[in-house]
Amino acid sequence: MASLIYFNRWRRQPPPVCSSLHKRWLTRPGALTAGLRTLGRFSLHVVSQGVELSRPEDNCFAPKTLTWRREVLMSIDEIPCVLARSVTILLASHGTWQGIRRLGRRPLADILYNDPGIVRSQFEISQIGRAHGLHGTVIRARPLLATSASYTLSENIETEPTLLARRSVFWRDHQPLLVSECFMPDFWSLAGSGSNEATTGE
Repeated sequence: MASLIYFNRWRRQPPPVCSSLHKRWLTRPGALTAGLRTLGRFSLHVVSQGVELSRPEDNCFAPKTLTWRREVLMSIDEIPCVLARSVTILLASHGTWQGIRRLGRRPLADILYNDPGIVRSQFEISQIGRAHGLHGTVIRARPLLATSASYTLSENIETEPTLLARRSVFWRDHQPLLVSECFMPDFWSLAGSGSNEATTGE
């Protein structure tokens, strides 16, 4: 298991636990959904969406800013692969980023990659521990995760060495959309099988 110093902290470089496969997917550019579709039949389920106060780790927003949150689970052949959390300022969810409210079961990529005015930041990478904001997303997704017979997650999430996540910020008209993507354990088996290594977030 990697040193706990890497849990709950976002870094520009992958932690030492990462293999070349991990690094390839954690730093891949373009729409993650395009890459996922090369692995099998893609599906998306909305875990939750609604208003919440920004978290301390959401450092592109002022503290305790009202935000709009959307969380989804993306699966391949019904195997849970990626949990994604998208957050923007509540006012922006009625203006610049209003499209996030109308996506339903469509991926966020549908509104991100057709506008040349949208700029994406560099990726940051983290391992997910209980104090991590994304841990709440994992908990809320458990009913959906439990539908997969192949899916298992330790009750002590700190002992799960492959629960890795990345995040980046999309900017449009000076308004940020923070997108975090957490890769589920079974994803790495799918990604590592065969020769599907497309090089092209939610």
